[in-house]
Amino acid sequence: MKILFSSFLFLLIRNSFLVAELRTDSLFNGKDLSGWAMDVPAHDKKPDLAKPFIVRDGMLVSLGKPFGHLITEKEYENYRLIVEYRFAEKPGNCGLLVHASKLRNLYKMYPKSIEVQMNHTHAGDFWCILENIEVPNMVKRRGAKDKWGITEGKARRILNLTDGSEKPVGEWNRMKIECLREEVKVWVNGDLVNYGHSCTTQKGKLAIQAEGSEVEFRRLGLTLIKRLSN
Repeated sequence: MKILFSSFLFLLIRNSFLVAELRTDSLFNGKDLSGWAMDVPAHDKKPDLAKPFIVRDGMLVSLGKPFGHLITEKEYENYRLIVEYRFAEKPGNCGLLVHASKLRNLYKMYPKSIEVQMNHTHAGDFWCILENIEVPNMVKRRGAKDKWGITEGKARRILNLTDGSEKPVGEWNRMKIECLREEVKVWVNGDLVNYGHSCTTQKGKLAIQAEGSEVEFRRLGLTLIKRLSN
């Protein structure tokens, strides 16, 4: 009886972990920006300026200006994030920040974080923002080692593995980001576009940028994970 009970308990615990890993929570309810907070430095002096993040036709939209960030109220760690997005009219710049913490730590604008680039044709680049991450072939992808850094004026950009994984402007892209302990892995439309390790932070908030271009998001789904995908 004890053996049967122990086996049952083991299966129950194992299955509960599997269910937890498979459950995906939406970070956007399709109606409003509940669960998010906006940080727009220009609002400090001009609070009547338009907000750069809105909800339109069931989508979360970054209008691009004024520059700023939409940041989750909660912190996350060990997760898979599925983002479906498209540039609404013409290609441009945007980014999704993982492990975000202290606000306005770089150029009095960007929160301390690792940025996963969404700039059209360069999706998947890493930008180090007061945090660091390493990748294979660091010199080839980041430049001369003596110029590396995580502050203003330093070589903070780490090139992705393949440019041009995005679909034409107006079509939906699917970005998958997995963060597990000190590792970060990124896919765009099924292509593995970056993998980093030895990240100097393992948890934090998520942030969407307003960085000049209008971008629509129709899905932001987060699933807790215990292993990285192949």
